[in-house]
Amino acid sequence: MTTEETQVTPPFAGFPPELFTFLAGLEKDNSKTYWEAHKPVWEASVKEPVTRLMADLDDEFGPLRTFRPNRDVRFSKDKSPYKTWVGVTTSDRAVGGIGAFLRLDADGMRLAGGAMALAPDQIKRFRAAVDDAGAAAEFEDIRRALAEQELTIGPGMPPVLKRVPSGYPAEHPRAELLRWKGAVVIKDHERADWMHEPEAIDAVRSLWRAIWPLKEWIDTHVGESATPPRR
Repeated sequence: MTTEETQVTPPFAGFPPELFTFLAGLEKDNSKTYWEAHKPVWEASVKEPVTRLMADLDDEFGPLRTFRPNRDVRFSKDKSPYKTWVGVTTSDRAVGGIGAFLRLDADGMRLAGGAMALAPDQIKRFRAAVDDAGAAAEFEDIRRALAEQELTIGPGMPPVLKRVPSGYPAEHPRAELLRWKGAVVIKDHERADWMHEPEAIDAVRSLWRAIWPLKEWIDTHVGESATPPRR
């Protein structure tokens, strides 16, 4: 008589130092030769701890996804084949994505949440929400609550408009927000010993929980983009 064994992912134990040294080496030698020579390090010290982290966070924030290590170089002048970072996100898209984000590179860890770069159809709805007194008041309440935690909502990656977009008065009380093309909280941590410990997951949970009201505001008042995500 045989029984099926259920594979259980071991709990997250921290990001090993080898994760950061692997990524530092990849920055210096972004080649297939380096990758193949260090693939066991990638599997054991990068892929595995990130998988454990995702498993431990999935019940609260899931479904989570990670990024493939290979770069899409078809339309890029930079032909280096591999990303020099590893990341986890709650969204399946870059432009237009709404959610929480974790990125590790040789220098440390970046945590973020909200919308890093809204798609054009989302930008229109974001501006309409900012123009609405009730929705804008909710946004300001969230911004104040985050500020009390020393977290700042910023405009994301795309450059802000130099002027208030057409259709809105230049003296609009929320002219600053109307010029944004995203709304995101970003917190950077320089590489430190605590990242190698199981408690590193607490930093992720803390930031993601803090930004969740912002994510929900964007979900409610902006929503997903109708533009198909880039694959």
